[in-house]
Amino acid sequence: MTRTVIIGIDGVPYDLIDKFSQDGTMPYFGSLRDNGVFRKMSSSIPEVSAVSWSSIITGKNPGEHGIYGFTEIIPGTYTLSFPHFGKLRVSPFWHRDGSFVIINVPSTYPASPLQGVLVSGFISPDLEKAAYPPDTVEILREFNYKIDVDTKKARKSTDLLFKELNSALESRINVYNYFTKKIKWDVSMLVFTGTDRLEHFLWHAYEDPDYAYHQAFRAFFTRIDEAIGNIHRSMQEDDALIILSDHGMEGVESDVNINCFLEEEGFLVRGTNKNRGYNNILEGTRAFALDPGRIYVNKKDVYPLGGVLPENEESILGELTEILLSLKRDGKNVIKHVYSKSDIYHGAHVEYGPDLVLLPHRGFNLKGGILPHSIFSKDFLSGKHTQEDAFLFVSEGYSVPGEPTVEDMVPILYSIMGW
Repeated sequence: MTRTVIIGIDGVPYDLIDKFSQDGTMPYFGSLRDNGVFRKMSSSIPEVSAVSWSSIITGKNPGEHGIYGFTEIIPGTYTLSFPHFGKLRVSPFWHRDGSFVIINVPSTYPASPLQGVLVSGFISPDLEKAAYPPDTVEILREFNYKIDVDTKKARKSTDLLFKELNSALESRINVYNYFTKKIKWDVSMLVFTGTDRLEHFLWHAYEDPDYAYHQAFRAFFTRIDEAIGNIHRSMQEDDALIILSDHGMEGVESDVNINCFLEEEGFLVRGTNKNRGYNNILEGTRAFALDPGRIYVNKKDVYPLGGVLPENEESILGELTEILLSLKRDGKNVIKHVYSKSDIYHGAHVEYGPDLVLLPHRGFNLKGGILPHSIFSKDFLSGKHTQEDAFLFVSEGYSVPGEPTVEDMVPILYSIMGW
């Protein structure tokens, strides 16, 4: 059986890694791409890591694996919850026969049993529950392992951001190297998530070569390239290599608070209690949004104050689609696509998905918070996710779809492994 190494680079768009692999920033990947298949890849809808990584590790659509975002509303309430790894409705690839080293895949907390080692990625609030087998935790502590950067520090200082990023990166590399040398494995997977954090905070540093931290931005990618090179050189001759991102990234022109727009258009009635979250939804609400652009009809017998009858759902969805596509900022259309759940989802768990999902035009960052009171705003983050420009690299000798999606990684892996 051929062994396979999977390297994830969270949030990296095709155009960025294409550029860096040719301008000397990532020379090792530049040499790899000429000896395999390197393609643009479509992410999940919505284009958030919880959804895309769930599709990557299962090969399934959200309607099958049941994860639609980092958050969901508990059925029969307006209470927000954070779906954990146990909510995944289908098995990840490491439940197949074999031995696995899985390091830092997002949305795999709490760590669950497998043959091998699993260290959960973001979001993992408790290190004790983020590792399997349980004695792995002591090893992580010896390496001063960090699951994620301290974003509070990062907001205070760009220098602290890079310190956090580099510290987390080195601990991740060291832990991966330790376990891949210690145990026999068939598939190993390591995800670098610092790239996503860096791009969110400093996308403008990437775009502006004169910006003070432009070279530091590039240097972080060079260090990842060095890690890729070291991993590749340690592989056996017949091992396969997959490198991919879960979504792309671009600059933010404006945040767009969808619930504010729904309120303005008469679809949402809400209170302003900061402690009540989505329980601020009041009687008379016909629809509300969750991050990043998920629209839910406030259905009778589904939500506590739901008043929309089944026979009226279709007309409300039509109204919503029309008004959402009409949203403009400074004469620019904000929403590029409005998808119904039947357009994009299939499987046993479609009923739990959003009724509509929005994809924005370039530069618009959709938000689903219930409390903001301005449709357009801007915070300190300069980068936002994109759906159409993740990337995929597969070493030579293996079949890759012409227009791959995040659901294609597992079928490619199974073909390589003979599963």
